[in-house]
Amino acid sequence: MSRGNGILLGIVVGIALVGAAVASLLHGGVSARVNPSALEIMMAREVRHMAIPKSARKLQDPVTDTPENLRDARLHFADHCAICHANDGSCDTPFGRNLYPKPPDLRGAQTQKLTDGEIFWIIENGVRFTGMPAFGGGHGSEEDSWKLVRFIRHLPQLTAEERMEMEQYNPKSLGDREEEQEENEFLGGKPMQQKPETAHHHH
Repeated sequence: MSRGNGILLGIVVGIALVGAAVASLLHGGVSARVNPSALEIMMAREVRHMAIPKSARKLQDPVTDTPENLRDARLHFADHCAICHANDGSCDTPFGRNLYPKPPDLRGAQTQKLTDGEIFWIIENGVRFTGMPAFGGGHGSEEDSWKLVRFIRHLPQLTAEERMEMEQYNPKSLGDREEEQEENEFLGGKPMQQKPETAHHHH
């Protein structure tokens, strides 16, 4: 693409984004409860695609598809990502439902058709003007993020047993922990087990 065409494309995209923003404000003001319009969704996806470097889009997941790596990523996801994305990737959580724009269903085609490199780049760099933060740059190793790419690919086949294990690793509030303690004491007087530690902690 020539420089002139690139500038023209940037101007067109900019105008479209301004139009989408105006339409959004007219549609729902600044409320995060409303759903983005079809135009906003389309434009956001196109801008995200353009923002990811071509070299990054071509990257392949270097992490081996083994049960050990998948479990490591699954428990990491439960501990650090499920608060917004839910254990099953549906994003049906109090945080996920009330973000604007809503996080995508990670099991759906719009996510699964992304390349490994695109998913990795999003995990590492986040997405501006959404609730998705950047997790790269000192918070952990790139291998952790590549393992998460592997797990996201697995989400459509997630089993009930895997979800149940993930629930043990989901962050719990002080109230939840006190309730567990009371239940354990009522049932047998056994001390409450500490939450298992995940192998990595960068998300």
